[in-house]
Amino acid sequence: MSRTRVFTGSPWEPLVGYCRAIRVGDRIEVAGTTAMQNGEVVGVGNAYEQARFVLATIEQALQELGASLSDVIRTRMYVTDISQWEAFGRAHGEFFGTVQPVATMVEVKALIDPLLMIEIEVEAVVVRVNE
Repeated sequence: MSRTRVFTGSPWEPLVGYCRAIRVGDRIEVAGTTAMQNGEVVGVGNAYEQARFVLATIEQALQELGASLSDVIRTRMYVTDISQWEAFGRAHGEFFGTVQPVATMVEVKALIDPLLMIEIEVEAVVVRVNE
């Protein structure tokens, strides 16, 4: 079974040795994704904006692998301030309101950059009729 990978140009991908997302058969795994663009944090201090940016990045990676948000079966959200759960949740709901994958949100001590407030990873299964 072949593996198809997506890279986003994150400075950590080659340093740590990972890809943004990988598809093997009908399964797609998206690595923990943060609000980084060109080495800069997007939406500093804004939980909602960071979550939206992360989810848009994930959506793009899924599309590059022939999937969509509707194929997502699980999301995991790691947040640095659980009191901001409504802002994170509002963004999540905008992307997954009709999909409703199983979801986890947990507070963590820190992420790789102290300005990052959320990291999200997803699992997807691509099931198409008549395949």
